[in-house]
Amino acid sequence: MLGSQEYILSKIASNDGHGENSAFFDGWKAYDADPYHPTKNPNGVIQMGLAENQLSFDLVEEWVRNNPMASICTPEGASQFKDIAIFQDYHGLPEFRNAVARFMEKVRGDRVRFDPDRIVMSGGATGAQETLTFCLADPGEALLVPTPYYPANDRDLTWRTGVELVPVICDSSNGFKMTRDGLEAAYKAALDSNTTVKGLLLNNPSNPLGTVLDREALSMALSFTNDKNIHLICDEIYSATVFDEPGFVSIAEILAESPDANPDLVHIVYSLSKDLGFPGFRVGILYSYNDAVVCCARKMSSFGLVSTQTQRMLASMLADEEFVGKFLAESAARLGARRAAMCQGLAQMGVGSLKGSAGLYCWMDLRRLLKAATFEAEMELWRVIVNDVRINVSPGASFHCAEPGWFRVCFANMDEETMRVALSRISKLVVQSKSGEARKQCRRRSKLEISLSFRRLEEIMMSPHSPMTSPLVRTMT
Repeated sequence: MLGSQEYILSKIASNDGHGENSAFFDGWKAYDADPYHPTKNPNGVIQMGLAENQLSFDLVEEWVRNNPMASICTPEGASQFKDIAIFQDYHGLPEFRNAVARFMEKVRGDRVRFDPDRIVMSGGATGAQETLTFCLADPGEALLVPTPYYPANDRDLTWRTGVELVPVICDSSNGFKMTRDGLEAAYKAALDSNTTVKGLLLNNPSNPLGTVLDREALSMALSFTNDKNIHLICDEIYSATVFDEPGFVSIAEILAESPDANPDLVHIVYSLSKDLGFPGFRVGILYSYNDAVVCCARKMSSFGLVSTQTQRMLASMLADEEFVGKFLAESAARLGARRAAMCQGLAQMGVGSLKGSAGLYCWMDLRRLLKAATFEAEMELWRVIVNDVRINVSPGASFHCAEPGWFRVCFANMDEETMRVALSRISKLVVQSKSGEARKQCRRRSKLEISLSFRRLEEIMMSPHSPMTSPLVRTMT
């Protein structure tokens, strides 16, 4: 119809490329409609589908109170208000870029150096990912992405760019590790469908797995992309959430050790949303070793800059080496303790999880609770968890997991008491599932016993020694 929305709006505005028609986002909506509160709404939905780092805000709040000069909205910092309010250079405040570069080095154990002039700001990692995609690929071209991967990649990397994502299938047989054979198979599949592959996107540490890529895996990925002459994009936004061995290794370290590799093909995406717990500040960082990418991305960054007020405060915070050192150590310790409590709680009820050393979540294995080894059964279980158990967890299908029955469950966006309530609810689900399976087995045994009883009775009746086979009995019947 002439007046329809599809006719008067653009294709981007009227299509489903936003990717929000998935269980990943539906779970958020269920929480938003009925959020849990320990006293005001104790039967509400507990949010375990949001990867937020809220465990160390007391350290940040203490720093803010002790450093009022860092903000232009305090009497101590108000004298800088005008200069900050009118600053428009999309290169960003020099002190901000310097502080971010130094923070990235600190997170990586001071094993590498970052050039502040290669840092491009963006509105969160989402903006950085999209900006980089615009720079590297044209509509219809593709990026390889190992599975399982962050569901919003389907929106962030493809919706407005027109770029496609080709999954590199990984499975639980080796802990969902990426292999050269898997990369080659995905690359060949893309070429066979006449799709040009422009790059490989890695998420290290992994969301949703909570694992890190070791030197061998990163070296293999760098070798693969160099052999194919395609780009290697490393999303390292969880790099400071590593709390155990194996530790974090940045692609920057591998590149520094690989003189034959082409640095123009290597790019890093970073942000302060996960490592510091500041998603609301929308601080995204694109770091590229390619001069042309840095130049183009900086021009594009005018569409999504970080406010100068935010830059100024964070520059002061990140330049405080004592605070940074204390925060990184304490945050890692708290994340490790929280994950251990979460995984131990699951293990006590017989629920397994993938071994990991990073992230704000764990990869929970509920395969044995599925009615069948299908993604339809996974979605059926997910609906029970959200609607009846009243917990929002994210099903593996939304992460393009190759196997049904895996779920991402976040643990760093709540207090300990809320996590205990969540574990209690999960425990009831497991108990009910076991009871249901026991009843089914009992019914199956009963049916089998009845069947065997009738079979034995029939055998007795048909036996030549049975009185039922005597001529007298046959005459009487």
